[in-house]
Amino acid sequence: MKEEIVNRVSSSSLITFDLEDHYPEGERVVLDIKDWLYEGIILKEKDFRSYVTEHPWEQYQGAYVALHCSSDAIVPGWAFMLITTRLQPFAKQIVLGDLELLETVLYRSVIESLDVSAFRDKPMIIKGCSNKPVPENAYIWVTQKLQGVAKSIMYGEACSSVPLYKRK
Repeated sequence: MKEEIVNRVSSSSLITFDLEDHYPEGERVVLDIKDWLYEGIILKEKDFRSYVTEHPWEQYQGAYVALHCSSDAIVPGWAFMLITTRLQPFAKQIVLGDLELLETVLYRSVIESLDVSAFRDKPMIIKGCSNKPVPENAYIWVTQKLQGVAKSIMYGEACSSVPLYKRK
């Protein structure tokens, strides 16, 4: 007599939380201002303002933008602020930094706005593998957020997980 194989994972009350499900969709753009500087390292205000005025800002419509200078130039803060005044009507989000910082800022916002009340007193597993650029900090922040409501928190997959927290 054959015994039926029972999938205990699918019949458990374990809830999988996948950070990829909360990935903010949209184009990511790095705006490198190096070419707007004299010899790539010196900001000449008049020339810089001219670049800012003539730049086609509409191309950033709906995009997430990371402002960056890839040279070792010392760029005054007002320069990025000036760019921001032109980007603001078009970009969804603007940061000063690289794409990794941009993703981190986006996820911070997403996690802060999450309603986790549905996870109250539930065993949770935070999915560990992702195909999208989920920053490491996002795992820390979602753990903090869930710890206030979840019965338990694990990391990984249901078939292979690491226990992180269990309410006493």
